[in-house]
Amino acid sequence: MLAIGLDSCKKYLNEAPEATVSSTAAFTNFTNFQGFIEELYGCVPDYTTATWADPSWFMGDEIINANGNDDTGDKFDRGDYWGWQEGWVPCWLYSPDGLVHTELGGFPSSKGLWQNAWYGIRKANLGLANIDNFNGTDEEKSLIKGQLLFFRGWFHFELMSFFGGLPYINKVLDVSNKSDLQLARLSYQATADSAARDFRNAADLLPVDWDKTTAGSLTSGKNQLRINKVMALAYLGKDYLYAGSPLMNKESTGSATYNTDYCQKAAAAFKELLQYVDNKQSFHQLVPFSKYSSLFYSGGSTNTPGYPEAIFMSEVYNAGFNGCPWGPSSLFAPASIGGGQCSPNARYVENYGMANGLPIDDPASGYDPSDPWSNRDPRFYNDIVIDGDQVIYGSAPANKEQFRYAALYTGGSARSDAHCSRTGYLLRKLTPMTMNDIDGYPAWYNGNNYMHLAYMRLSDVYLMYAEAVLQGYGSATSTGAGYLTPEQALNVIRDRCGAGHVGSSYVADKDKFMGELIRERAVELSFEADIRYNDLRRWMMWDNTKYLEKTAVDFDRGTAIGKNGKAAPINMTERVIKTRIFTDRAYWLPLPTKDVYLYSSFGQNPGW
Repeated sequence: MLAIGLDSCKKYLNEAPEATVSSTAAFTNFTNFQGFIEELYGCVPDYTTATWADPSWFMGDEIINANGNDDTGDKFDRGDYWGWQEGWVPCWLYSPDGLVHTELGGFPSSKGLWQNAWYGIRKANLGLANIDNFNGTDEEKSLIKGQLLFFRGWFHFELMSFFGGLPYINKVLDVSNKSDLQLARLSYQATADSAARDFRNAADLLPVDWDKTTAGSLTSGKNQLRINKVMALAYLGKDYLYAGSPLMNKESTGSATYNTDYCQKAAAAFKELLQYVDNKQSFHQLVPFSKYSSLFYSGGSTNTPGYPEAIFMSEVYNAGFNGCPWGPSSLFAPASIGGGQCSPNARYVENYGMANGLPIDDPASGYDPSDPWSNRDPRFYNDIVIDGDQVIYGSAPANKEQFRYAALYTGGSARSDAHCSRTGYLLRKLTPMTMNDIDGYPAWYNGNNYMHLAYMRLSDVYLMYAEAVLQGYGSATSTGAGYLTPEQALNVIRDRCGAGHVGSSYVADKDKFMGELIRERAVELSFEADIRYNDLRRWMMWDNTKYLEKTAVDFDRGTAIGKNGKAAPINMTERVIKTRIFTDRAYWLPLPTKDVYLYSSFGQNPGW
């Protein structure tokens, strides 16, 4: 075998120079260049697959894990903010082996944002440096350049969202040039301005719909994940909104307030996007509430979950392993039929208001503490399992029949610190109720039923637009953006699920409306991506006990039947399970030490 190997090496080394692939061959025609770009799509982590049963993307206040878990949220709860890059349970922000992974097959838990983003930035710059070698049509060149610019902006944006201002790398760095490796960190807003230029230029180059281009027609019907004008405008708006938010404005200017200029720029970008949606030029649209679950799991459908509302998502690397039914769902009590690892934080569940649109603490809402789960926002019943809900539908053995209905009262079969609910609630938003070994749990492994969550949905765009106009122009009824008012934009999302509009007293008061917008984002975007964690950071609310405490509700099952047709709870009390340890330095995550030590001008985040 050694002799054969050496002979093969000799034959390879003796090949004529013409047989060697040119370093510019990838950039000469559309097929090759697009193939080069495809790896950039593979650089985007599927954040739901970093762990098997521990949902590491829940870094905010949404859930509390089973006792003994050690995912990223658990680490942050005890004040270990280095934990995103350490420990036996990995985080999607950091590759466990510290390496770049862009493969499409296999189990993709190895993909880490930190490593893949820097690699993706260099790859995008390499493509842009070779754009003049491209011999395609003007349309093809626009498609190629637009994608490269988007990815360069997107990877920078994702990194700075967690770590603050960074060097903006807009060229292929030369390792032999010492000055190239001494780039200082910029302020957040300076970094955001550079990302905005890339997003804006990408939006100007890319089509709204690839299917309607000559090049895209070759893959017609399969272009939904390809970067388009809508995606670029969405991240242009998000980039500006984040730059204008209190945390980012403080990092850049010292003022922990909204920056109205950035908010107005964000509103303009979101307006441009939403008008493409209004005019039916884009395939993106809000799905009806009857199909709400299709945004989060396949349910046996051939469509990728999220379509057509998802603005941006990773590729589906391996459907059989995307997510885990006993991780985010936590539907059942004993582990033998899918006992879970996390439960909705009872304090977080309070964000779900009443069907009339009012929060539960509003005296006019009609909320009844003796019948707390009746007449709630329709999304409450879609997202949360409450005591008495049916959780098994098929024929069950006699020894499992007792688990057909969730017993979430204190001492009930669905209450456990080790499996299923620690809090009196279970999570049903992200997976179907039939994910158990009685109703068809094994289908998960066959790829017929899998979870896939987007980085951004259209509903998020409406709510970010509402926030941008509110903070950029000063009121919930402002028409300063020349489009929807903040009130109208928020009510678009309420109308989809059938919840009541924002109350008039909240519309009349800017701060009260912002409170409703915060609550609306907590409900509509609950348990998705890093949205909640980043929202509380950019609003600088993480030092508020309301968000630091994770609680359970203890109660007995009463005999009176509530308006929802189930036994109403009695003797209900809220109990604090844990309080997150937080100091101001934790608003920005610490950078990996080995990277900070590369050169002095890069610099660690304050306090770390």
